[in-house]
Amino acid sequence: MDSSKAATLEIAESIGKSAKNRIYAILAGLYLAQGIPTYLLLVALPPMMREGGASRTAIGLFSLLMLPLVLKFAVAPLVDRFALVPFLGHRRGWIIPTQLMVSAGIAVMAFVEPHNTGALFAVAFFITLLSSLQDIATDGYAVRRLTAQNRALGNAIQAGAVALGVIIGGTLALMLYGKIGWTATILVIAVLSLLPLVAAFWMEDVPPVERQTGPSGQGIGLLQFFRRPNAWLILVFALSYRASEGLVRGMEGTYLVDIKVPTEWIGYISGAAAATSGLVGAAMAALIIRKAGLPATLVLLGGLRSLCFLVFALNAFGVWPGIAVALSASAFQTFIRYMELVAIYSFFMASSSDSQPGTDFTLLSCAELVIYLIGTSVAGYVADRLGFEALFTIATLISVLGVGTSVWILGKMKPDVQAAPAAG
Repeated sequence: MDSSKAATLEIAESIGKSAKNRIYAILAGLYLAQGIPTYLLLVALPPMMREGGASRTAIGLFSLLMLPLVLKFAVAPLVDRFALVPFLGHRRGWIIPTQLMVSAGIAVMAFVEPHNTGALFAVAFFITLLSSLQDIATDGYAVRRLTAQNRALGNAIQAGAVALGVIIGGTLALMLYGKIGWTATILVIAVLSLLPLVAAFWMEDVPPVERQTGPSGQGIGLLQFFRRPNAWLILVFALSYRASEGLVRGMEGTYLVDIKVPTEWIGYISGAAAATSGLVGAAMAALIIRKAGLPATLVLLGGLRSLCFLVFALNAFGVWPGIAVALSASAFQTFIRYMELVAIYSFFMASSSDSQPGTDFTLLSCAELVIYLIGTSVAGYVADRLGFEALFTIATLISVLGVGTSVWILGKMKPDVQAAPAAG
């Protein structure tokens, strides 16, 4: 190879690396912009409201904020087909205006008293609704821009941004609240939620096309997903792989309290420590996927999760007793969960079509979320009726069954798992 060809190849490789780094930076900013408001509402808001005088009943109703996240698949085809502000581009035409309104909504919360639950709920629901639309657009952009080669790292960056969102929107907000009060804290978080939006201006986007069609020429919609090969297998995977997790997560904190773990320890494990381990776990998951492949990684992580649930069961039965054992299982489960997010979202992206990436990915992620919420909803009932021993045993068995199901599904569709949609 002569020097001119070598120089040309080196320049091409440099451009390719720069383009990848640009995509990673954009995704980090976009997912962080989503994460800060989400964890402000889910993590920081309830204790701040309680200290401000809100009732437990009113605070409990804020779980309804999950509804837009569960039902967003219904509007995903509209986001795939149109833009809210067309001159900004397709995905960017959703992301920029919705994030601006989300940050404005957070700022409005600063001037609502924390005990005024009705007004707070209305504003928070508005924020969650807008964040759901933004999430669809961001996921669609990620599916289009990430390839089989860089998808794992892209999803690790997404999981890392989520972990950072926990720290800023949750932990930092609570710390600030204790020092500067409600109004100043909410205004600071509103500004911080706006800063990552700078990444949206780096996006390479195209104007929306009012009528897009897939390979079959039948347009964009939820039914299009089910007309694809292996669609039902992919959906069964989304419903079964982590079906056990809600049972454990729903009662994990309660169980730790019942075995006399100090609440500050529980807060540390579920807060900043969880986010930190999430950053490490996300990076490790990307490395394992690169070395072992996505199917093997999914099976490995599912097996480790099952072992973690088994430790909870043995601890509850008194076979392997002790606070240290329970805390270790809790910490390891958090670590595994962030790794699973990288792997499962990589699978969802590989399973999403190029013609309607936001719709397909949203449908799968909503299916996974629904089954998780069902688990958290029934976990307390099972624990009350049958005890923690039975709850953790059932979760372990469902986890093992989910891993077995995933092995069968991944075996049947192995050639398609690493497929990558074209960027566009």
